[in-house]
Amino acid sequence: MSAPVHTNASLKPFNTFGIDAIAKYFTEIKSVDDYRRLLGDKKLSSEKKLILGGGSNILLTQNYDGLVIHNCIPGIEVVSETENFVIVKANAGVVWHHLVLWAIERNYGGIENLSLIPGFVGAAPMQNIGAYGVEIKDVFQELEAINVHTGELQIFNLTDCEFGYRESVFKSKYKGQFLIASVTFRFAKLNSPAALSNYRFKTDYGDIKETLGQMQAFDLSVKAVSDSVIKIRSAKLPDPQKIGNAGSFFKNPVINKEQYESLVAQYPVMPSYPQNDGTIKVPAGWLIEQCGFKGKIVGNTGAHATQALVLVNYGHATGHEIWQLAITIQQTVKEKFGIDISPEVNVV
Repeated sequence: MSAPVHTNASLKPFNTFGIDAIAKYFTEIKSVDDYRRLLGDKKLSSEKKLILGGGSNILLTQNYDGLVIHNCIPGIEVVSETENFVIVKANAGVVWHHLVLWAIERNYGGIENLSLIPGFVGAAPMQNIGAYGVEIKDVFQELEAINVHTGELQIFNLTDCEFGYRESVFKSKYKGQFLIASVTFRFAKLNSPAALSNYRFKTDYGDIKETLGQMQAFDLSVKAVSDSVIKIRSAKLPDPQKIGNAGSFFKNPVINKEQYESLVAQYPVMPSYPQNDGTIKVPAGWLIEQCGFKGKIVGNTGAHATQALVLVNYGHATGHEIWQLAITIQQTVKEKFGIDISPEVNVV
């Protein structure tokens, strides 16, 4: 049975910024067949389409004159396993943090550093989500995606996805052409002392080591690392349930060595992270803070007081208002540092 299709539906409950944009049509799907049935509807098949998951990485700047599809395909299953590894398939509508907790309960390693990232599983490979030294590509096996025009199911492997820093083919050459149905991961099984001793926990990023010490978690485990990440994120980032936001609004820019050396001569305390290719990653939050935006309120929006990288909706902001602030921040950072910062959030 097909889910109902609503007309002139508010998208406020379906985006973490809490923007009250209106969709011409809105429906939910819970299977591949649900989507194929939509394609069979002549009126709806010709409408332009926007796929929504958890709505945690989107800024709606206007009403949507088309069909919004809320991708809610549920389910997690173990596909296969060996003595050391397990292959797990998670469908697109699974809440990302629920998958992390599911893995931790079973002592599966690989995504503990990605705890508390908002959104659904289906959106995770679109921007190769990452945090604290781990990215989706590190545990990715393959994904199933539906061609939005034909309804055909297509398999994408690691190479096909062309993962980069917060990038994939689904944000570039295939943008808007596929609906991700499921993602398959390879996790390490950590159910023995030998497996634990061979597993490389990533604790050198951010404040993980310090937080583990504060928590007196001296025996490393996936749960201990996850708990430390949750503690860090909860302290730094505002809860979208309490104040509208989409997490980090901008990507951390990467600059060449010459530009870095010129800037660090002017700003000796500028944080930096050397990359394998010789370029330097600079924290966008630091750049924005130096430009005076941290904690600054502009109308109904602003940059959050504890993390300048997070733009927030103080209750009645429009998407257009938030986007105008983002443009102002980009221009100011460019003028002060000569660095372009680009949105991590999908602006519609």
